[in-house]
Amino acid sequence: MNLAKKILTALALGVIVGLIINNFFPQYFEPLDGYLFTPLGTIFLNLIKMVIVPLVFFSIVSGVANIGDPKKLGRIGAKTMLFFLLSTAIAITIGIVLALLIKPGMVGSFQTENLSYEATEAPPASETFLGIIPTNPIAAMASGAMLQIIFFAVFIGYAISVLGKKVETVAKVLEQGNQIMMFLVNLVMKFAPYGTFGLIASAIGSLGWNALKAMLLYMLVVLLALAIHFIFVYGGALKFMANRNPVTVIKAFLPAMAVSFSTSSSSATLPVAMEIAQKKLRVPRSISSFVQPLGATINMDGTAIMQGVATIFIAQVFDVNLSLIELVTVVLTAVLASIGTAAVPGAGLIMLAMVLTAVGLPVEGIALIIGIDRLLDMTRTMVNSTGDLTCTLYVTNSEQKKGEVFDDIYDDTSEKPTN
Repeated sequence: MNLAKKILTALALGVIVGLIINNFFPQYFEPLDGYLFTPLGTIFLNLIKMVIVPLVFFSIVSGVANIGDPKKLGRIGAKTMLFFLLSTAIAITIGIVLALLIKPGMVGSFQTENLSYEATEAPPASETFLGIIPTNPIAAMASGAMLQIIFFAVFIGYAISVLGKKVETVAKVLEQGNQIMMFLVNLVMKFAPYGTFGLIASAIGSLGWNALKAMLLYMLVVLLALAIHFIFVYGGALKFMANRNPVTVIKAFLPAMAVSFSTSSSSATLPVAMEIAQKKLRVPRSISSFVQPLGATINMDGTAIMQGVATIFIAQVFDVNLSLIELVTVVLTAVLASIGTAAVPGAGLIMLAMVLTAVGLPVEGIALIIGIDRLLDMTRTMVNSTGDLTCTLYVTNSEQKKGEVFDDIYDDTSEKPTN
């Protein structure tokens, strides 16, 4: 069995085991979760997190150094940012429209009297933009501040491309560092099926069907919006902007989608997503190494969809009618908030608190959805990582149409891709 089949099988087994334990043997969930499910998931997540920072640093330095031309780098950066911002705006608009049409907050009765939720205050947008420049790159790496790591890596890569032969040895060492990290990713991914099983069994076993039934319509609206964005927006972009067969691309990307679903983290998905883009989809390493780490940090289409649906849902529950200006405010706030928000599980709730505050809705309403957020977080993270790949393929096709020639495309005649 290849990696994708193993992960998907583990995912299905995790769902089945979680449901069986929750429904028939709830008394055994706590010891099983404490000694089996959670340890398996934690080991896998820690292994993946171990390689993220060095992988991002080495890959972006190598990518920028290979791009070389500052004009070309600026052009690729502009295309990437524009794609991410537009797709995020489209995503949250889809979520808002569906929530307004289906009205999930108008069905059933919700207890709002005793709601309590401690909102984590997100930094203002100005602080996020100013914080991109690291005062201490080593501290940024130690704390996992991805935007700062990316900024510093771009600077190092640019210096290497300008200095050329003067720093040939350094460039070679960094390139070899990138190869080492990709080897470690292959090693770590052998544990992915076991980690996937543990994470899914833990999530399903703790919630079960009872927690899902109360919020079923809200969940269905979010999932429908995610499906529409995935099929039509990404599918259309792959077909008409990237000149790729969407079915072929998604089939190749299945292992990364399974990892993003089980871990709920775009950053944790990054290593396997980059390997698939470079080895299976033959994206130039310089473009993949620049676009995908940036996307894992600022591109959150799936999360934006949740923002739109959750905002309308909470407004309907509290019987608040949002004006057109307030709906536009929701879109703008969510798009801006997605930049710099940590690509880790639960970050969407911080963004949602910002959106609710911007339009005067009670932040306590988040308590209504927090119980099932983990499951939805899995699905929307899968959409986020697919969006990063879609942008990468679009930028690649756009640059190749301009006549750009890349000499860093994976050669499958010299090495077979690892399953």
